[in-house]
Formats: sequence, C-alpha cells, structure tokens
Amino acid sequence: MTAVFSTESFSSIVHFVTAANSSSFTQAAEQLGISKSAIGKSIQRLEHNLGIALFNRTTRKICLTTEGEAYLASCQSALETLQMAEMALRSKLTEPSGTVRIDLPAAFGRSVMMPILMNMTKRYPYLKLTITFNDRIIDPLDVGFDLAIRFGPLKDTTELIARKLNDQHLIICASPDYISTYGTPETLVDLAHHRCILAWRGGAPLSWLVRDEHGKDIRHKPAPFHQISDGDAMIDACIAGAGLIQFPEALLRPYIQSGKLVPLLAALNPAPTELNVIWPRARNLLPGVRFIIDELITLAAQNAFE
Repeated sequence: MTAVFSTESFSSIVHFVTAANSSSFTQAAEQLGISKSAIGKSIQRLEHNLGIALFNRTTRKICLTTEGEAYLASCQSALETLQMAEMALRSKLTEPSGTVRIDLPAAFGRSVMMPILMNMTKRYPYLKLTITFNDRIIDPLDVGFDLAIRFGPLKDTTELIARKLNDQHLIICASPDYISTYGTPETLVDLAHHRCILAWRGGAPLSWLVRDEHGKDIRHKPAPFHQISDGDAMIDACIAGAGLIQFPEALLRPYIQSGKLVPLLAALNPAPTELNVIWPRARNLLPGVRFIIDELITLAAQNAFE
C-alpha cells in the first residue's frame, strides 16, 4: 500500500521541528504565527500517525524523547534538502552552496584532496563541507555520505555510482635510514626478510598489489612487522625508518622529492589502480554535490591528482 504524504503532514513536521528547536509550544506558536493549541494538536496528530511519542511533556516544559531526537535529525536534513531545492529553482542557482558530506581515504584525503576541496570553498563561500576520513570499503547498505573518494574499481552495485577520476600508481618506499640499516630488497622473495608496514583493516592486515615474475598483478601479503590503521601514521612510521610501505605515488611524491623516502622494487609496481568518486544512486543530487563531482572530473583531466 502506498503512503500518501499530505500538506497537513508537512505542516505537522514544520510545527514539530520548530517546537523541538525552541523547546516550547508557546515559542513555536509565536514564531509560526499560530495558536499554541494548534501547535499541540498538530504534533499530536503527527505522533498518532507515527505511533510514537516525540515529546515528554510536563506542566512546565517539553523535551524530546529518544525517538523524537532521531526523528528531528531526519526532519531537519529533509527540510534543508527542500530549502536548497527551492533556492535552486527560484534563483536558477549558479553558485554552489549548501552542505555536502564527503568521505575520504585518510592519508590521500588529507594530503591531496583537502587542498583541492578547500580551494573550492574559498571560491564559493556558501559551499559547506562535512568531511570524514575513512579507509574502509564502501558498504552500499550503510551509506552516510553524499560523495566518497576510493581507490580500486567499484564492484557492480545498484546502490552506488562511480566515476573514474584517474589512474594511481602504487609504489613501495622506505627511508634512507631504513635502507642503511637493513639493506635494499631486490626481489619479491626479499620482502620476507624485511620489515613491512601493512594497513590494518577490519581486524586483519591488508595485502599489497604487486607484479610477479610473469608480469601478472597478484595480491601479496608480506609478513607484517607493523600493522597500522591510519595512513598518515604509516607514512610517518616509514619516514622514521620503521619499515617499507606501499602507497599511491601521488601521495608519496613530496617525501621522495625531499629525500625522506626512496622508491624501491620498481619491477614489482602493478598496473595503475583506479581513483573513483562515488555517490548513492538513488539520491537526487543537490547543486553543491553535482558541482563538486563536475569539478573533480575537470581537475582529473588536468592531472590534478597525479
């Protein structure tokens, strides 16, 4: 059975959000220009339709229930979406604005993506970003972002859309101090005798992608000497001489140019891996989200991520 969302239902939501933010039916009524009784009845109808109590009421004050707090967050997000859509329609919005939630890989996000995103907000002061750093694999059933940046091809999914930005080259590096202490590995077999720093994800170390002696890219998991869950910390550990790491060259290039890191085992470098921008398929893209996607694709064509 299809639910019908009426004008009365929308009004009740506005009344609820106003009352919740002011913690008072009286103040909400004054803000909206209606009677306190009308506010109370409207919210009672909403509670009846939802089958839950949104407020705990006493003779002196009101406060949200646990369910009311969760519902308020959803309502405020929905109202913000509607407000942005209305602004776009009324003004034929050309300047990006509103809040965009972006999830980035930790080290690559901080070093490469953050300067690019901050430049966008500098050019467009009404564009607001909520940025999280996360190296986990995207779960289509638990999408909490408008956009995400991830390495590797996206598996077939009906929930997510991906646009390739560019190819990233994975390389293995160590510090000069490490090399002077432990020597230089020459082959894949040599890695077994070296201290490798592996990313720790989901309770296990992640493997490296390397090219074998037959020219085929394979997954290889060196015996981990250190296991670290944060990309920036892995790079810091490598610079400090703690071991070898494998990362995108674009991320390590500044440290290579400054002499803090040295590329090793070039013959093991695999074919480039994709860098993708990802967003939920079912979501109608707000102007700010669409702008960032288009801007990232344009910058990728200009080799901004290499």
